[in-house]
Amino acid sequence: MRESQPFVKYNHEYERKLRVCFIGAGGHSFRNVYPTFQYAPVELVAICDKDGERAAAYARQFGAARTYTNHIDMLEKEQPDAAFIVTAYHPDGTVQATGLALDALARGIHVWMEKPTAASVAEVKELQAASASSGKYVMTGLKKVFFPAIEKAKELSGAPEFGRPSSIYVRYPQPMPPFEERQDLRNVTSLLDHIYHPAAVLHYLMGPIESIYFDREPHNGGSVTSIRFASGAVGTLHMTAGISGSSPLERLELVGEGANVVVDNGVKVTYHRPASRPAYGRSASYLVPDEEAPLTWEPEFSLGQLYNKNLFYLGYVPEVLYFCECVMNGTPPVKGGLDASLEIAKLFEAYCAHPDGSRVIVNPAGG
Repeated sequence: MRESQPFVKYNHEYERKLRVCFIGAGGHSFRNVYPTFQYAPVELVAICDKDGERAAAYARQFGAARTYTNHIDMLEKEQPDAAFIVTAYHPDGTVQATGLALDALARGIHVWMEKPTAASVAEVKELQAASASSGKYVMTGLKKVFFPAIEKAKELSGAPEFGRPSSIYVRYPQPMPPFEERQDLRNVTSLLDHIYHPAAVLHYLMGPIESIYFDREPHNGGSVTSIRFASGAVGTLHMTAGISGSSPLERLELVGEGANVVVDNGVKVTYHRPASRPAYGRSASYLVPDEEAPLTWEPEFSLGQLYNKNLFYLGYVPEVLYFCECVMNGTPPVKGGLDASLEIAKLFEAYCAHPDGSRVIVNPAGG
């Protein structure tokens, strides 16, 4: 099977573009979100930030015509097709972008927002209701499910030869504070900010979680969560707080029926195709037949190619392109949509509301 490689257009090559406004002028957006517009069908018409000088600097850098310090003024005067929101947290630990997204929806504007979508299940449901009422879409930047490596794992796991996905292991280096501190959102902003990454991958590859059992170690705040999915599959989320700063952050292994796929460091994909193990006690070689041998994909970083830019292999451009296509085609986003955010919010609340060593029903069977 030979895949056709996606052909990337540059911004100036698009005949049709979305008029977009951007709320937020921070470091993350400067590095990773504004630059995606080089490859997306967008016309950046205005930028809003409470710091007017910063907004003006970003406008000069990224070609916006106007700047604002009040997002309501911007949205009402510009009437964009879509708003991009990359902001931070309120002093009480709630997510600034949640209210900003509601303001945009109330004015008939589609929303792309950086994760986290919200700090609670109730707030995600409020966004769902506002989206349905306005007929406008909300997509969260769940970049992990747009990694080429994770998309490849999804594709491989859907092949008949792979069989049903039966178990999964995801590693991600995130600490969790002690239970007595987790009821205050100010103490769990890091957990809220980062649980979206591994949880998005789990949901994308395995579907909704039925129940979890988790425990935590007190030295670094690392934890291990045993997961039962609604499909009947099982999994493990290993939050490896305490690893070295020189260590790769992530690892994924997805097991089917006689096959498995491994993603190391977010970029290296190894597919262990269905194969017979050499006869025990009688085989002189570990080498299996070529047609059963593992397949491996790994990027080279020598050429000035788009695929070895972090904007591409970390999913930033693909997720923005997907959002633009959804808006232009009138199709609600599935990847990064509010249904995925709701499932992630349920997992986050389960960690906050239950002490270490708990078994928690996240989605009751049939409910």
